Amino acid sequence: MKSNVLINILGISIDNVSSKELIQRVQKTISNNQQVHLEGVNASKIVDMQHDKVLYDSVVNSSIITPDGQSIVWASKMLGKPLKERVAGIDLMHNLVTLAHEKKHTIYLLGAKQQVVEKVAARFKKKYNPSIIAGYRNGYFTPQQEAQIAKDISDSNAQMLFVGIASPLKEHFIHKHKEALKSINLIMGVGGSFDVLAGFTKRAPLWMQGIGMEWFFRFLQEPKRMWKRYLVGNTTFIYLVLKEKFKK
Repeated sequence: MKSNVLINILGISIDNVSSKELIQRVQKTISNNQQVHLEGVNASKIVDMQHDKVLYDSVVNSSIITPDGQSIVWASKMLGKPLKERVAGIDLMHNLVTLAHEKKHTIYLLGAKQQVVEKVAARFKKKYNPSIIAGYRNGYFTPQQEAQIAKDISDSNAQMLFVGIASPLKEHFIHKHKEALKSINLIMGVGGSFDVLAGFTKRAPLWMQGIGMEWFFRFLQEPKRMWKRYLVGNTTFIYLVLKEKFKK
């Protein structure tokens, strides 16, 4: 289900689609009882993909790759191949859950701590209806438990699966168990979105999102955990983009 319009950024073919177009494609996929695997990329993930083959394989073998970070949109413009817009994962998830409610689809939530995922499930049940949640589970498990978890998700009969686990663990899980999850119509990694939706982590103000500084707001909240991902990852990404530009 790859798009005909792809923009290559550092060897990664990103779909040049808007959020509205994505929602329409997901609904069409569900109506046809097919599967779509959405993967969002930001600067840090693209840098990690240069040396993590499992992460690379999981992302490039997904159905649609979206620009989750504003830095990806800026890089596309700098390289003369502009993307339409940033597709923020948390906003896309919100729109897809709304779609699920409107079309009477069900969702499964996998990831975060138990108290976090429970709170997200409770909020969705209250905002929409209890039947929207097919199941949920925290994101802490051993490799030996993965096969059973994938089976439980499949057996839940959910149409949509949102995986709220940090990269590259969520990509590794999806890539390894995609065959067991073939009954799920939508698979989407959403990283730390559960923490934001549950109110345990704050999202950057709109003005910071608009200027591409949402990453810095997140860094200020968790500097010890995020410094390498954002400061080192973003610096490396800038270097790689500049290298690509001047090479051309």
